[in-house]
Amino acid sequence: MLNRIILIGRLTRDPELRYSPTGTAVAVFTLAVDRSFGREKETDFIPVVTFKQSAEACANYLRKGRLAAVEGRIQTRNYENNEGRRIYVTEVVADNVRFLEKAEQNGQQEQSHTEEYSSEGKPIDISDDDLPF
Repeated sequence: MLNRIILIGRLTRDPELRYSPTGTAVAVFTLAVDRSFGREKETDFIPVVTFKQSAEACANYLRKGRLAAVEGRIQTRNYENNEGRRIYVTEVVADNVRFLEKAEQNGQQEQSHTEEYSSEGKPIDISDDDLPF
């Protein structure tokens, strides 16, 4: 069995950084991801959670509207709220988050930490032999 997901989308708000009682950094954010049906596009808003150094990096460098790639797994959990109702949550637990745009600091563009996915509008040269299908 396999539970892996890769998403590319834009953040709907700045990541929220918290720390667990044991001191583990936890960042949560929502990724807006488009899907196409012919000529029409719909957008899914997918909750993402990441931990430790990845969480701190996301909180420090990602902002609302920034393009990011997330690799991880889908996880479901449930809890009982204050009113006694069972709440079910499905989210992506990110193992790897890539920043796909250059960060702006003091009005100037600075290189993002990972540029390997950024084509900056240039075509990408990929041979048919490299494609898995």
